[in-house]
Amino acid sequence: MCCAFAGAFQIRYASHMALRAFPVLYAKDVARVAGFYMRLGFQEHFRLSAHDGGVGFIGLRRDGAELAVTTEDSPRMLAGIEPGPGPRHELFVYVDDVDSAFAALRQAGADVVREPADMPWGERIGFVADPEGNLVTLATAPLGQM
Repeated sequence: MCCAFAGAFQIRYASHMALRAFPVLYAKDVARVAGFYMRLGFQEHFRLSAHDGGVGFIGLRRDGAELAVTTEDSPRMLAGIEPGPGPRHELFVYVDDVDSAFAALRQAGADVVREPADMPWGERIGFVADPEGNLVTLATAPLGQM
């Protein structure tokens, strides 16, 4: 279905606009959730205030990856939809050393879902929850494959 739909038309974009795609995470506490991802090496590159003066949107980057965190009000106001209860996504994040990343997140108070373990395909992965309970997979790729 998706492939038939995709071929039905073509959207034209302004040539001066950089084309990118990134996930947008809905959060009750935008700054706290963004801070969690900053501990994983993401850096803030953009911020907007919410209508109440609090933090409404934070754009984050790490190497070539981007993600954004916005308020739970955003999908209500912009798209007219109600975000569901958490967890609402899983984000898979490669880190240089999954065990060191786990130790730092544990010390910062993160909820550990599953300790790191070696996988049959060669990666070492573990699971934590971000401050709003969304699953975050941390992984270290086999040497030379990242």
